[in-house]
This record gives sequence, C-alpha cells and structure tokens, in this order.
Amino acid sequence: MQTARSNRYHIALFGRMNVGKSSLVNTLFGQDVSITSPVAGTTTDIVWKNIELPGVGAAVIGDTAGYDDTSELGAKRVAATRKAAARIDLALLLLHGNPFDCEAEKEWLSLFSELGVPVLLLLGKSDLYGCLAGWKTALRRNVIPFSSVTGEGKEALLEAMAKSLEGGAEDDITGGLVSPGDTVLLVMPQDGSAPKGRLIQPQVQTLRNLLDKHCIALCCAPEELPALLGGLNSPPALVITDSQVFKAVEQVVPSATPLTSFSVLMARLKGDITLFRKGADALLSLPRNGRVLIAEACSHVPQNEDIGRVKLPRLLRTKFGEELSITVVSGNDFPENLAGYDLVIHCGACMFTRRHVMARARQAVEQGVPITNYGIAIAALTGIIDRVVY
Repeated sequence: MQTARSNRYHIALFGRMNVGKSSLVNTLFGQDVSITSPVAGTTTDIVWKNIELPGVGAAVIGDTAGYDDTSELGAKRVAATRKAAARIDLALLLLHGNPFDCEAEKEWLSLFSELGVPVLLLLGKSDLYGCLAGWKTALRRNVIPFSSVTGEGKEALLEAMAKSLEGGAEDDITGGLVSPGDTVLLVMPQDGSAPKGRLIQPQVQTLRNLLDKHCIALCCAPEELPALLGGLNSPPALVITDSQVFKAVEQVVPSATPLTSFSVLMARLKGDITLFRKGADALLSLPRNGRVLIAEACSHVPQNEDIGRVKLPRLLRTKFGEELSITVVSGNDFPENLAGYDLVIHCGACMFTRRHVMARARQAVEQGVPITNYGIAIAALTGIIDRVVY
C-alpha cells in the first residue's frame, strides 16, 4: 500500500514563469510528469505528484505557477501558490536572470520565514546562465546551481533536501499512551456513514501504529463492546473510539480505563492539542446566537449521518439552540478572514499534513478566534471532556 499523501513530505517549487520549475520536476522524477514549454505561463494550477526521494523517503512534489504571472487569471494562480506555501514542509525557490532584480524573491523568502518553512535556493538553467555569485550576494544565502539539461546540482539538491527534512516526520499517533504488549480496544462503528468495504484512514493509521509497537489490538463495533470487555481477563490499557459514539462508549468502559478517540489522536498528531483543548472551553461558553465554522479537510459527498454536516451541528444546536449559526467548509475552502466567527471546529485532518493544520491554527490564533477539533468538541458537548486522555 502506498504512503498516504497526508503522511508524505510536501515539497513545492516556486519561481518566476519559465524559470525551469517543471523541468526540475521532470529531472527529479526521471520522466516527463509536468508539461514544459518555452512559452511563459505553461503551468496554471499546482500539480502534485508522489515520489520517493533518496534520503527523504515518501514525498509529494508541487509544481506551482509563476509568481510573476500578470495574465487575466494570474492573480488567482498566484493566490493559490501563496496558499500552498502555508502547508508545505520545504520550498525550492528557483532563481533566474538578473540577481539585482530580486525584490520578488526577497518577498517570497520573507513569506517563507514568517511561515517557518525551510527554503533551498537554486539557480535554474545554470548551463545557460551564470550570475551564481551575484545571487548569493543579493540574497545573502547559499545557492545551488542546477541544470535539468546536464543534471548539474541534482545530487547536491537531494542531499540538501534530506538535511532540511531530517527528523521532520511525526507518525506516532498513539505517542506515550501505550507500550509494547498492551491490549488496546478500537471501537469502530460500521453504520451508513462508514465507507463501504474499508476502514477510514485514522483507523488504519492507528491500527498500524499499534502493530508497530507490538501492542495487542482488538477491534469491534460499539454493539459488541460490552461482550469484548467482559471476555478480557484484565482491563485494556486504552480504548480508542470513533468520536461520534464517544458518550455511548464512555458509559460502557470502566472509569479507570483510559479513553480517547481517533479524532483526538489525530488532533495531537496533526495540530496543537493544548490549543484545541482550550478551544473546548470557548465552545462551552458560546452565546446562543454565536457563529461556528466547521472545517472538513477532505471534500466528499455528504452521507445521511455525516459527522461534520449532521451529527456535530445537531449536538451544537441541542446545546445552544437553533439560533446558533453554523457554516461548513471543506477541502481548501478555508476563509482567510475568520472575523465574525466565535469558534472554529476542525476535523481530525487525516488528509492534511501537520504543517497545513498548524497554518490554520496559527491563522485562528492571530485573528483571535478559538479553535478546537471534532473529537474534543464532541467530548465537551457530551460532558466527558475530563475523561478523555491525549
């Protein structure tokens, strides 16, 4: 099974139009995966491709539109490129032409610095153009000369990428909650909202993590939980449930047994669990006419009992009344301006990288809007928040 894109390093290429970004992508892949042309503006939308990189591992490479695009759709393309910058693990900034005309490059370097994104600078088309020393002087940074024609700089680039991303991956979803040999119960409803014939990614990821830790993982639907608990010689070390049945599971699991949910674990893995827990306090203090933004990471066809569009809004309105205003967004449709919202409730974000989630969390903090997570919100709304471990 391939590594999920959300668990891959996200690396994106940035630069002016026709600077050689698509050619660089093709060089890294060893095949033509991006269209190249001497005509400026060939790449219009961000193109993401999965790749395995030496010294890096599973990654996804993004080929962005030129940030000097002044065409009719240029502003939208550049806006999409800027959004991509907030959710990547590494930026490759390609340089080209006159090093003393570098205000755009300085602006992008400043943006990456604000976002905390590491950057590697490359002088594209180095077989045709020089100016290496000039670019180093102008930007006061090291620059790797690179040629997609001769292959110059490829090995140096791969080594620099591996060094920049070293130690950046975080995939221990259960953290210090379990130890080798522990028995862990996974409660997974198989109702109409569950995908047919498969488990959802947080369940698969958690199960794999437990097996890697040499834990004993036992799985059941909520209906079978009492029988499973009754058949054990000793209590499990941890019970992990789907958040939508948090309350029902909590009523069955002994009070001394640690309890959490897949969504809470994803919140810890992908976001700031302390920030999200504070958001639960803001949730319980919502005014009856408050405004809540529910953000789903993935775009999907809503089911009859969709957790983000049906179950969570139902819990909120049961608690605060019908005057509560609830807006649901999905995928990349996260508003830039959060003014007017009293709270953001984000999904577990199994389809997003940690950097993507943290960019949204940072945005909420900067705009003074509390943010929490599906699982933590449901635990708070059902009165069991102090029972949940994370």
